[in-house]
This record gives sequence, C-alpha cells and structure tokens, in this order.
Amino acid sequence: MKVSQVMQMRSSVRGFIDKPVPDEILRRIFENAQQSPSNCNTQPWKVYVFSGQKKDELSKRLVAGVLSGKPASPDFDWSVQYQGDHRERQFGAAAVLYGALGIDRKDKQARAEAMLRNWQFFGAPHVAFFTMEKYLGVMGAVDLGVYAQSLSLLLEENGISSCMQGALGQFPGPVRAMTGMLESEGVLFGMSFGYEDTEAPANAAKTDRAELNDSVHFLV
Repeated sequence: MKVSQVMQMRSSVRGFIDKPVPDEILRRIFENAQQSPSNCNTQPWKVYVFSGQKKDELSKRLVAGVLSGKPASPDFDWSVQYQGDHRERQFGAAAVLYGALGIDRKDKQARAEAMLRNWQFFGAPHVAFFTMEKYLGVMGAVDLGVYAQSLSLLLEENGISSCMQGALGQFPGPVRAMTGMLESEGVLFGMSFGYEDTEAPANAAKTDRAELNDSVHFLV
C-alpha cells in the first residue's frame, strides 16, 4: 500500500480480538520503525512492549492504581487545558466516542468505566510504552511523536490496528517497577495495538479533520 492509503485507513481502535501478533512480524515492524528521523540522529526513544502475562499483570497494577483514588503522577506535564478550536475538537471527539458506546454525557459512572478501559488496553494483546530521558523535554517529545507515528503506520500496513493513549503516561509507577527503568527515564505515553474487533461499538467512532486551509498556509 501507498503511504497515502495507509493514512486514510488508519484510525484509533478501541476494541481488539484476542489474537497476538506473531513475534516475527512484531520484530520486523519495530526494526523498520528504527528508521524514524530524529533531531541530530539522537534516536532518544526507548520502547517497552508488554504482551501475554506481563501485559495482564501490568494492567492489574495500573487499574488498581487508578481505582485507589490517588492522583496521577506523570513523568511529564500533562496539565494543558485546551482552548478555542482545540477544546471544541476535544469535546467533539468525546461526543463521537461516547455516542458510539451509547453513553449519555451525564452518565458519569459509564464514562468513568469507559475511561478505565485505557488501562485495560481496550483488550489489545499488546501495549507499547514510549519513554525517553526526562532532561530531553520538548525536543525528545517531538522525536518520540515522529517515531510513534511511523510505528503506527507500519502496523497499519501489516493489518494491525492501534490507539495512541496519553492516559498511559499518567501512572508510570507500575511500568517503572516492571521494567527496571532508571529514575532519569520517563514514560511519555503509550499505544495499545493488535487486530481490530470489527464488532466492537467503540470502533464505529470516527472523528473528522479540519479543512486544509485551517491548518496549512502556503507562502509563495
């Protein structure tokens, strides 16, 4: 497939079938993702991929942490409050998702349960956590974003769906404990991935995109 075709096909998937991706395919995809560009070729990304029992154990620890009522303690600042068009798009995306799930906007319990699915990885057989040295700040975050996008397109090319999740950066403790990460290394965000469950209601949620002229300005 052409890159343009993959871009049109890709969407955030929040429902997966219980079928792991073969190890040889995973390794080939992640090997290709190593070709992602980075500032000064620093290649600052470190990726931890959880599958099988390790993934299930991590999910249990994360869910327990979320349900404990303790506040999130991300390694990086996730406190941005969207404004203007950004806020409208944020609300629009939530409306599309909860609409597909049949959840009323006033049903706080159902919304909380849907949110908890983030730390259950939406039933995906695999989850990746993208980390970097904390000192890198925004420069490292840019490189990780480029890497993650490259990875998601490579996955899609192979018929494997994914969902980027900022929520997976909010409670880094269990990830740090299970990987032996150094304190100098931080979890930025994560991505659940696997084969799409086409019957999952959440996967009917499709967001729109801004008009080209709202985002891109050609100066001649």
